[in-house]
Amino acid sequence: MRVYPAIDLLGGQAVRLREGKRDQATVYDHEPWSVAQRFAAAGARRVHVVDLDGAFAGTRDTANREALERIAGTLRAARVGLQVGGGVRTRAAVEGLRDIGVERVVLGTAAIKDPAMVAAACAAHPGGVVVAIDARNGKVAIEGWTVETDVLATELARQMIGVGAAALLYTDVSRDGTEVGPNVEATAALARAVAPVEVIASGGIGTLEHLRQLAAAGVPACVIGRALYEERFTLADAIRAAGSA
Repeated sequence: MRVYPAIDLLGGQAVRLREGKRDQATVYDHEPWSVAQRFAAAGARRVHVVDLDGAFAGTRDTANREALERIAGTLRAARVGLQVGGGVRTRAAVEGLRDIGVERVVLGTAAIKDPAMVAAACAAHPGGVVVAIDARNGKVAIEGWTVETDVLATELARQMIGVGAAALLYTDVSRDGTEVGPNVEATAALARAVAPVEVIASGGIGTLEHLRQLAAAGVPACVIGRALYEERFTLADAIRAAGSA
């Protein structure tokens, strides 16, 4: 199982939220590009970045734009992949991220509100679009997880695979940032349903045993955030536990 360490940006700083709530943000580093550099040195093959300001507001502020450019430059020099999401809701936003060297762009809200745009982005950048499926009680949540829809996560997954999504980032919103453990059963079921498309588990990973459970269930990849910042384990430990080379 591939391990993607996460950097969440808020006001140009590296933070983590709890259950996706902006008022429960913890600041971990004022230089997120330094965090990216440390992840690269520890063996990351790809780093996952979320622009939280973009996710909530739908636009990218100056501080986060500058941080993203520095992160992209840092990882490009280290030959480490970068995937970025949060507030990417137009083709212009997709192309803007691609222009600074983002390998894979993550689209979430747009998958519900503008599926034609997502399909066009997938066609323009084969292998370059990841669709985020953020779910609460099996139903998709959008707009930075503040709006719940009636769309089933499995239904959206099938639609997005059909238009060419390279991977699906599956987050159980109720577990994000809690370290109580990922929703192994739901994530593994989704991975089986869309194989061989990559499903990336996100939310709730707090121990090395959580990683082993996901790997044993056949989940192809995962994103880890708070557990790394709180030093529950190192990225190198996580990669070993997940069975990565």
